[in-house]
Amino acid sequence: RCFKKFPNVIGIIDCTEGAIEKPSLAKAQAQTYSTYKSKNTWKKLISITPGGTVSFVSKSYGGRASDRYITETSGILDHIDNGDNLMADKGFNISDLLVSKGSRLIIPPFLKDKIRFSRRDCKRTSDVAKARIHVERAIARIKDFRILAGAIPITFKDLLDDIFIICCAI
Repeated sequence: RCFKKFPNVIGIIDCTEGAIEKPSLAKAQAQTYSTYKSKNTWKKLISITPGGTVSFVSKSYGGRASDRYITETSGILDHIDNGDNLMADKGFNISDLLVSKGSRLIIPPFLKDKIRFSRRDCKRTSDVAKARIHVERAIARIKDFRILAGAIPITFKDLLDDIFIICCAI
């Protein structure tokens, strides 16, 4: 029901992070270090449908990768058609990527230069939050059921692949 106000939403996206072992190479440590988590992490983009089904999980990126970079390179945009909408939190600065596909990003309003939100903006923020909570719950289930839990050991090949991917981002 919470998606009735947001027609054509095909996915609610968010990124999640998980711990990895500290890489031995200094460059790999820098690329995987997440200032948000204060440790070395992997990061994945996850999308769910309005019905709650996980519809997309990206490959792992280093914790330093931005949400925008992951969205651009993960392949999720290949699944967006003209008129499709994605929902995300304010941290996803990807509106321009969707406009070029004839789509729209639905996010809560920004305060900008205002001192406080109007009633309309408060209602919109609440409506988006009620719909977005479903992706947070899906990510929580993925973690609760230990689908992506624990520190992931890294092989030398994985490390080289991650360094290449992350270096391309910079």
